[in-house]
Parts: sequence; structure tokens; C-alpha cells
Amino acid sequence: MRSIALGLPIVLALPVAAVSLGGGGGVLPPPATDVDFYDDGAPLDAKVELGKVLFFDKILSGNKNISCATCHHPLADTGDGLSLPVGEGGVGLGVTRNTGDGVPERVPRNAPTLFNLGAKEFVNMFHDGRVAPDPTHPSGFLSPAGDDLPLGLDNVLAVQAMFPVTSGTEMAGQLGENRVARAAFAGVLAGPNGVWEILSERLRQIPEYVDLFKAAYPGVVLQAADINFVHAANAIAAFEAKTWRATNSPFDRLLAGDNTAMSKQAIDGAKLFYGSAGCATCHSGTFQTDQQFHAIAVPQIGPGKGDGPFGYEDFGLERTTLDPADRYKFRTPSLRNVAQTGPWGHDGAFNSLEDIVRHHLDAVSSLQAFDTDQCVLPSDPLLDPDDFLATNDPAVTAAIAAANELPVNPLSDAEVDLLLEFLRALTDPASIDLRGDVPPTVPSGIPVAE
Repeated sequence: MRSIALGLPIVLALPVAAVSLGGGGGVLPPPATDVDFYDDGAPLDAKVELGKVLFFDKILSGNKNISCATCHHPLADTGDGLSLPVGEGGVGLGVTRNTGDGVPERVPRNAPTLFNLGAKEFVNMFHDGRVAPDPTHPSGFLSPAGDDLPLGLDNVLAVQAMFPVTSGTEMAGQLGENRVARAAFAGVLAGPNGVWEILSERLRQIPEYVDLFKAAYPGVVLQAADINFVHAANAIAAFEAKTWRATNSPFDRLLAGDNTAMSKQAIDGAKLFYGSAGCATCHSGTFQTDQQFHAIAVPQIGPGKGDGPFGYEDFGLERTTLDPADRYKFRTPSLRNVAQTGPWGHDGAFNSLEDIVRHHLDAVSSLQAFDTDQCVLPSDPLLDPDDFLATNDPAVTAAIAAANELPVNPLSDAEVDLLLEFLRALTDPASIDLRGDVPPTVPSGIPVAE
């Protein structure tokens, strides 16, 4: 056992590499290592390169007007900066994106960030966990496709990549607009006329993609006809996993033994986080998430998921488990790079990191006093009347409050400031400027920047 002198009692215990903060600060998790990630953190370079251009190529959308990157852009820290994304039919990127000439539907949940999703511990995808490992399915995964999900997907991150292209609101387009949208609205995802086959055929027609697939899957893809959408999803996952790994924050360096990595204020914030503030009850583990689902009374904004008597609620995990006890529960997010990835909450209800922290201290009072000005919505007024239907419904607010799991935990302003200092110490400096992650062109020839 060796000690790290910080002017505070912190001890690094080997071999488990757990760091103990003195003064009631609790025990910190071990640092992340390559073995915590798929492919030991080193997927095939050709596979990553293929995934990169696929991620930015609008060829994967029904109307060829939106890519994965539109709502998960490096310039917005792998999100889009909005409370609720403007999906298919929108115009612009990031916080400047709007509904253009009008979009039929608003995406009902905040676009989750993609940092560290290549770590093996992230087994639940989407806010409601509707993608997860499940050996009872032939594919090995629970997913909205059920037994129609193809075989051969590398991991849950690849499974997740199969689904945005099947959503009319996100990428497929509306019924009647294109062949992909027609298949999506008919619920035909797999098979000769399914969404995934239609998109695969598009890729087969582009010689540069054929060469990229051959390089990424040597001995497997020998000709255009061998390409399928599982190959595309696996490549997108490999790109996301390698490119947006964020494990060199000051906190990571502290865990690895650098006793100068974090300021005294951040250390004091960590002591609160892992101690009396109780944050680590849910935000535990190397990536500050227990990978579970909790109801924490985040206000419901936006169109909802069609739940409740009027359709503007979002029942969260209950939609996956069909258990009413899971109503309003959402996946605990990782806090890595959290200072960069607002707005926060499953629907982006909070645009201030301090506000979402204070929400955790008295969630019901925060819910009842929620100010809709905290939201970041498109500037056009087209969908505004629908954005706060649930928020303005006293019965919905009461139901969300009744499901809340968080105890009241009053902290002083000074203690909140210390927590914020610790949360900022979870930012990997390499994640601050991600301009280099954007390819100048993609094989389809569709402009990347428009």
C-alpha cells in the first residue's frame, strides 16, 4: 500500500486501486484501463474509419438529410445542446437547429452523449434501457426488434446503432416520403424489404464504401453483396468507442496516482460527493453510474412518449419492463465530461449544471418550482404550445413527485460550489476540442456541414 500526499488523507490501495478519501469522504473507484473497453480499447483502425464516415453520412437517413452526427455532434460534445432534438426535417446543427418549414414531431428525449459508451459496463442503452444483453433472444440482446434483430452484432453499443435509422422522427422520415420511411412505418426492419436492407443496398452502390467495408472486414466482406447493416452498426460502435473514450480527466489522473491532478476545492467536492452528499449512492463506479434506473422527479417537458391519458407523459423504464413500479425511472447517466454535456435530465429540462445539482438536493420542491425558461428549445414557435403540456398538468407533476426516490439533502451554497468543482474535474481535456473528429467529406458525396 502506498500513500499519496495531498495535504488530505488519501490512500491508494493495491491491487484493487481503490482510493480512500479521509474525513468521511468514502472510497473512490478504480481507474479505467484498456481492458474495461471493447477490443481492449483498440478496435481495428479500418473499422473505426468506416464507422466515422458512416456516423457523419446522411446516406443512412430516409431522405438523405440527417446523420447520426446531427444530434450527436462533436461540436456539441456528442450531443446537440438542445433540451430536445429536432430530428428529421430540421435545419442546422446544434443549438441553431430549428424546425425549418415544419417537422411533424419533436424527438421526445434529450440526445444522450456518447462518451465512454465503449466501456463494457454500459450494458443498458437508451434512457429507458430498451437495449440490453438478453440470452433469451437469438441475437443475444433485448431490443425493440425482438427476434428480428440480426445476428452478429458486437455489443450493445452496436445494437443501439441499429435503431435511429428506423425512427421516422429521427432519421427515416415520414410515411410516403421515401422507401425507408414506408418500411419503418410498417414495422419492417429486417428482411429483403426492411429498413436495414434498403440502407445496405445504398451502401453497396458506392464504390468507396465497398472498399472501406472490405478493409474493415477482411475475409468477411469480399464484394459489395456481402455488406449488411450489422457491419455498419458494428463499425459505428467501434468509432464511437475509440474516439469518444474520455479517461484522462484530473479525476482519472488522481485515481492513477497523480496527487497534483485535482485542486483542493475539487478534492473537497469529491469528499462530499462520495460522503455526506450521497451522490455516489447512484453515481458510483468508475464512470459515476450504477447502471440502474431511478425516479428523481425531473420535470416532464416536450411531447412525451405517448404515455398517460393525454399522451404527453414519458413513463421511462416502465415502457421496457411493463411494470408500473418502474414509472418515471430513467437510466443513471455517467458523469464523465458532465460539465460539457448539457442540457441535463432525460428530457434536457435543466440548462445549468448548478440547477441540476440543486434539483438533486430537494427534487420535489425543484419540480414544483420548475421554470421553463431553463429549457433550450428551437427559436421558432411552431411546436412551443406542446412543449409544456405535461409540465402544466398538476396531476402529472403530483405523480412524478410521488415517484421520487431522492431524499431531501440540504447543502450550503459553499458545499454546492465544491461539488461543482469536482464535477468539472471529471472533464477529459481531450474532449474539450473535438473539431478533429469531423471528416471533411463522406463517401456518398452528400455535404457533411449542411
